[in-house]
Amino acid sequence: MVSPAASPATGQSSGQKGVILSGMRPTGRLHLGNYFGALQNWVDLQEDYRCIYTVVDVHALTTVETPQDVADIQPNISEMVMDWLAAGVDPERCTIFVQSQVPEVLSLHTLLSMVTPLGWLLRVPTFKDKVRQMDETEETVNYGLVGYPVLQTADIILYKADTVPVGQDQLPHLELAREIVRRFNHRFGDTFPEPQAKLTEVPLIVGLDGQSKMSKSLDNHIDLASTPDETSQRVLTAFTDPQRTTRNIPGRPEVCNVYSLHCTFSDPADTNTVYDECTSAARGCVDCKRHLAASVNTFLEPLRERRREFEQRPDYVKDVLNEGGKRARSIARQTLDEVFEKMGLGSYVDARP
Repeated sequence: MVSPAASPATGQSSGQKGVILSGMRPTGRLHLGNYFGALQNWVDLQEDYRCIYTVVDVHALTTVETPQDVADIQPNISEMVMDWLAAGVDPERCTIFVQSQVPEVLSLHTLLSMVTPLGWLLRVPTFKDKVRQMDETEETVNYGLVGYPVLQTADIILYKADTVPVGQDQLPHLELAREIVRRFNHRFGDTFPEPQAKLTEVPLIVGLDGQSKMSKSLDNHIDLASTPDETSQRVLTAFTDPQRTTRNIPGRPEVCNVYSLHCTFSDPADTNTVYDECTSAARGCVDCKRHLAASVNTFLEPLRERRREFEQRPDYVKDVLNEGGKRARSIARQTLDEVFEKMGLGSYVDARP
């Protein structure tokens, strides 16, 4: 079993700055882009905040299209949470749980929908982008996708989270959550804190194609849990300077993604050597990629070793999620009881099963 990071009844532990809420869809094994884009930050935030991290499996249903998509959800949860734990997300210092295991979030989503104008949802830029990606129209898309920001708001404020780590591109989502909170508080009385953005600088990890950010859907990624051999094979597929068609042509590191990855994963002395030998044609692209693969494997080995330990304890992840779900639900029930009373619905404590 794991012990709580803070008492659900008292919330924030002494000396901590506030309550952080962040989540990920259950996509299975994570990759280097996920690590630098979120996981590394999650681990650092544990030092100063009471952190609540959730697997948003209900959100995943908004884009489910096949029975296999549904069948993948549960194994994907386990694979992803193992990566969280291996990266250093610590269940002794934060709450880790699965969204659907706290059904109060669905109740709050419904209640928040009573104060959220449809127009607010339809003007969200990412909603229109998602509709296009799904080859749908605003008339045929499922309500879950339209109401996604309302459920996202419920995720945050159910636990009275006051801080949300976001990148610059996610600010419109958080501002919508703040608008919903302001409208609810104005109508029913001060209940929820307006969540504040904690802007995070996310280094762009370009994928192996050298064109787009690392993404599983583009198959240009390196999984955190890949074996050293798998990693080496993936790195050997990476695109390099397109003008360096033969070994004797000097390379241009400034336009080569393999070199940019060296800057992230190789030590500075090695990176300088890579630059000098590339620009003088003393090193070929294949050798450069092999060197990069070795650096990536060195970087990932401590994480992989921890992950192997979790894989040998199959019940541990379940215990972490069960304990985190109990802790999260304790907070959620208190919040729903307050919301029910303020909205004239009586007592949630009496109404709940």
